[in-house]
Amino acid sequence: MDCLSSAQSLRALSALLSTQEVEEEDDDCKNVTFAGMGPGHIGPPSKKDKGVPSAYKKKNGKDIWSEEEVAEGSQYDDLTDPRPQPEYEIVLKQSVGTEDLFLGLSGKGPSSMCCEAMLVKIKLPDTKATDVILDVKEKFLDLRTPRYKLGLHLPHPIHSKEGKAKFFSEKEELEVTLLMKRPTDFINM
Repeated sequence: MDCLSSAQSLRALSALLSTQEVEEEDDDCKNVTFAGMGPGHIGPPSKKDKGVPSAYKKKNGKDIWSEEEVAEGSQYDDLTDPRPQPEYEIVLKQSVGTEDLFLGLSGKGPSSMCCEAMLVKIKLPDTKATDVILDVKEKFLDLRTPRYKLGLHLPHPIHSKEGKAKFFSEKEELEVTLLMKRPTDFINM
């Protein structure tokens, strides 16, 4: 029975590219495992694949985790704090002119890559502006009031020193406008 499958094709390609001799396998289609095969299985197995993956290797023997593994803002997480989280909404904003809307001259699109700012609207019923404590980091927004707490991990990095916050007493809402930090700022004007 001649049975061709993507797993067998990957094994054949791997055997061609491999410098080591590979044992001949049975051509029976029932013994082939498809779930474990992928593009990473092409070629000889690398030395780093054996043993502990490099992502889990510790630099210092006494370290439990590396600094890259700890999310920014995790120091604000307090599981014993009974205050509820207020309702919030994140809106991405971009400056669009008539040349963008009608002619498409600047190359801006509706994607989040073309957005310049992030607006976070936070509903704070029965709260005064003087009660609000706000701390903004590059990827984390921390809001504390006597009635509410919000620890929000932001979807995009922002410039923490260039934001604005405005409290609307009639709507009982805080609006925080944050300028986004993107590595492609020089491309998206």
